[in-house]
Order: sequence, then C-alpha cells, then structure tokens
Amino acid sequence: MDAARAVAVFAMFAAHIGPPARPEGAGHLLVALDGRAPAVFTLIAGLSLSLSRGGTRPRPAARGARRGTLVRCAVLAALGLALAELRSGIAVILAFFAVYFLAAEPLARLRTRSLLVAAAVSPVLGPVLSYVLGPYFGHRVSGRGRYPGFDAVTSWPGLRDALDTLLLSGAYPWLTYFPYVVVGMALGRVVDLRRPGTAVRLIGWGALAALAGHGLSALALGPGGGREMLLRAVADSHPLALNAPDPVQAVLAAQAGAIPSTSWAWLLVDGPYSQTPFETVANIGAGVLLLGLAVAAGRSGPLRPLLRPLATVGTMGLSVYAVHVLARAELRPQHGWVALGAFCLVSLAACALWARVLRGRALGRGPLEWALHVLVRAATSRRGASHPGGTGA
Repeated sequence: MDAARAVAVFAMFAAHIGPPARPEGAGHLLVALDGRAPAVFTLIAGLSLSLSRGGTRPRPAARGARRGTLVRCAVLAALGLALAELRSGIAVILAFFAVYFLAAEPLARLRTRSLLVAAAVSPVLGPVLSYVLGPYFGHRVSGRGRYPGFDAVTSWPGLRDALDTLLLSGAYPWLTYFPYVVVGMALGRVVDLRRPGTAVRLIGWGALAALAGHGLSALALGPGGGREMLLRAVADSHPLALNAPDPVQAVLAAQAGAIPSTSWAWLLVDGPYSQTPFETVANIGAGVLLLGLAVAAGRSGPLRPLLRPLATVGTMGLSVYAVHVLARAELRPQHGWVALGAFCLVSLAACALWARVLRGRALGRGPLEWALHVLVRAATSRRGASHPGGTGA
C-alpha cells in the first residue's frame, strides 16, 4: 500500500514538473497517469482509514478518536493553506484532505453493507450534485478549479469563499473527490490484502472498472451523440472556445478540468480532472489496479526488494508532497523529463537515507508524519486523562 501511495506521489510530480502529457513515445505513460494522482492518493487514504479501524473486522473507535481526527484535520488544513501561499502554481490538496477526513469519521461507524451502498452511489451522486448546485453558487459557466489560501481564516468573505471552494468549486472539491475516500473505506472492509488471490481479484476489478469508465464515456460521446450536444453547449455558452482546435477541451482546461453546468452532456466526458461519473469510475479502477499490482509484487520474492524504496517514500508521502511544493515554489524548475527524473530520484534517495539514519525511531516515519502523530497522540491522551479511568491513546 505504501508503494502504491509512492506511485501516486510520483504521478503528482509528473503533473506538476513533468513534460506535457502527449500520446507519443514515453509520453503515453504520462497520458495514462494524467489526472489519476489525486484520485489514487485519496482512494488509498480511505483504504488506510478503514484498515486503521480493523479492516475486514471493524472495531469501535478508540477513546479520543474524534479529538484526534479534529487535530489531524486542523494540522492538514493549516499546512495546506501555508503551502498554497507559496504561489507554486500547484493546486495544493491538503486543505481538501482535511475536509475528507472530517466527513469520513461518521462513515467509519457504518455497517459494511451501508458503507458498500454509499460507495456504489457516491461516484454518480457527487458529480450530479456538483452539476446541479453549480449555478446556485455562480459556477454555471466557469469559476471552478480554485484552492483556498490564508484569506480563508482572515475574513468572513474569505471563509465563505473557502467553503465554496472546498465543498463545490475547488480543484478537488468534497462533492466529487470524497467518493474516492468512500470507495477506499469500503474496499478495506471487504478485501484482506494479506490473503492469497487478493492481488488477482484487485487487478481484475480495477481493469474492469477502468475499461467501463472510459469505454462507456466513449460510447456516450460518440454513437450516443454526446459530443454534438457539447459542441452546441459551447456555441451557446462558451463562445470564446469556439475557435480552439478542440472546443470541448478548451472549456475544460479553463477551469482545471471541472465541468460547467451548461449541458448535462458534460457529465459524459472522462477527461483528466473532469470530475464526472465516468472519470471517477475509471480513476477508481486505475487505483484498484495499481494496488493489485503492488500486492502481487509484494508477494513475489524477486520483485519485493524493488518495492522497498517505493514503500519508504510512501511512508513519508506527506513530507515528500510538502517538500516538492516548496521546491517548485523556490526553484521554479523547467518542466520536462530531466526535472521529473531528478525529483523522483532525490525523493527515493532522501527518504532511504532518512529511514536508514533514523531506523527504529519515531522520527523515522518522516518529519511531518512524526509531528502529526505527536500532535494527535497528545490530543487523544489529554482526552483520556480527563476521564476517570481513562487509558489515553
């Protein structure tokens, strides 16, 4: 699971530092990764949350778990707002993650059947609600794809805009990205990653979901006449995009891929970051497929050593993510294969060195991970101490 998380981190590097994703040569790999990273990262976060609560044998939350969740969310939000202020050009996801974890807390208490129903419904319901609610908040034609900064906590208008961004109109809004968390949580309830045969099932399920998402979108846009409907919507509501080589992609690119609310046909696309049901299903499939491949490699003697450097990066995903945003802001690297390779290699080497030097120590999990763990543990311990007979964390 840590190795799969590391692949998602490197896919983020590709989006932020790599060359343009074009279907030529090695660029085919970037096309396959385009738009996947935040979805897979979020899916694995939901899976991790489920496993921390017992996985296939769910157990009640530990004493102080709610306070720990609040502290974790507050720290992630503060770190996300701080990184956003660096003006790196990266749509920082951490403040959105704080909202996801806050919303996931009550879902973790659901019965498995109820959680599976939520996982089945949310990939469609979230995007549909986003489309329906957009016009009521001024996002019928444009205005999506944003991310919050420190103005979210310095003024009431800033707070109002931040809530809009985090829940509806941002780069990774709760309505359309929280379904990945729900599916990850449900996956953790029904799949035991340690059992033989799990990898094959994950690979099969993932491939089927990815093919279904992209294949059904292609049918709906082609033989189903969806693209013609989109071109009419562009002519009626997005005239500035008419002269673009691909008017549909021009509209999506103007708001970080998120769809406008000018035609129901927008819900049929599957492009990167489009936040539609088809893209969501395809991204879920890609994430499950990646997880299955990682599990298969982990059970293979010859391949297992190759996973260890990746897994080390995965255990420090938060630290690596924050450092790469800082590096992008301060170094302003030229996008390309050289920069992408350098960031990946430096991450692998730095994490391996950090883990080796601090082996066996709490700080070895990564500096930000360690700090977050200390803060959460302190909060939960205080709660335990405040109750007679409390045992802390």
